[in-house]
Parts: sequence; structure tokens; C-alpha cells
Amino acid sequence: MVVKTKKFALDKKLYINRSFKKQIQQSWYWLLIPAAIVILGLGLHFSGVYKNWWIMITAIIGGALYVLFWYAQFYAATQMDQNKQMFEKFAYEIDSRQILVKINQKEGGIVKWDTIQSAEMDDTGIFLIIGRGQFLHFPKNVFTSEHDIKLFESILRRKNLL
Repeated sequence: MVVKTKKFALDKKLYINRSFKKQIQQSWYWLLIPAAIVILGLGLHFSGVYKNWWIMITAIIGGALYVLFWYAQFYAATQMDQNKQMFEKFAYEIDSRQILVKINQKEGGIVKWDTIQSAEMDDTGIFLIIGRGQFLHFPKNVFTSEHDIKLFESILRRKNLL
């Protein structure tokens, strides 16, 4: 059985928000360093040992710059010419062997199942995670029927991705 989708494009805003959120979830512990410095600075300041605010201000700015760096990375990815094809309209044909990405009836490419690391479902649709900042998003409204969604989910379960 083959699951066919309508032709659709990945939304740039969804890409930025989803990639940024995943990155922060995977590397949140780096934000513990500025938080610890702020707590240490507050402790030293109010105990009277070392009365200076510059340590805490620098730690807060450093933490904010770390978060801003990752947001800027994913925002810039949507603006680059090399990544332009990520946001073009494609139709997909999904079966248990591969995911066929179709530009039109004669042109397309193949995504093998072994390149997919995991799959996630939420209210917006199904995400196939390929790597950092790389995923395929299938909104529920691009499938032709409810049966296609269930078939796609069963393929993902058989591949141990869900």
C-alpha cells in the first residue's frame, strides 16, 4: 500500500520554531552555567563579600546570546539559497520501502527509511526527524483520507519510529 499526499510546502515559521525548540530541548544544560553564575553572583553580592553586578549582567547577556545564536542559525537557514528547496512544494508517496519526494510527475527523489532517526506526532501533523534542523513535516490536511493517516502511522510503527 502506498500513501499519497497532496502537494505542499514546509512553512518557514514552523521550521524555525520547531528546530529552535528541539535544539534548546537538547542543549538546555548549557543554560545552567549562566544561571549558576547569576545565583553565585547574587549570593556574593548580598552576603557582602563581593558587591558588583557585572558578573550577573554578563552571565545574563551570555545566556541570552546563546539562545539568540541558535534562533539566528535556524532563521538564517530559511533565507539561504542552498536551503531554498526545503521550502518548495512537493508531493510524497510513502510506502514501507521508501519515501518518494515528487517535484512533478517525472522528477523527484528518494528518502530511505534508514535516514529517519525518529517520528513524532502532534496536533499539527507528523514529523519525521532526520537530523539537527532537518525534518519532514506532514500536516494532517495533506493526506487524502483518514485511512492514509492510519496507514502512515502503521508504517511508522512497523519501522519502530513511533
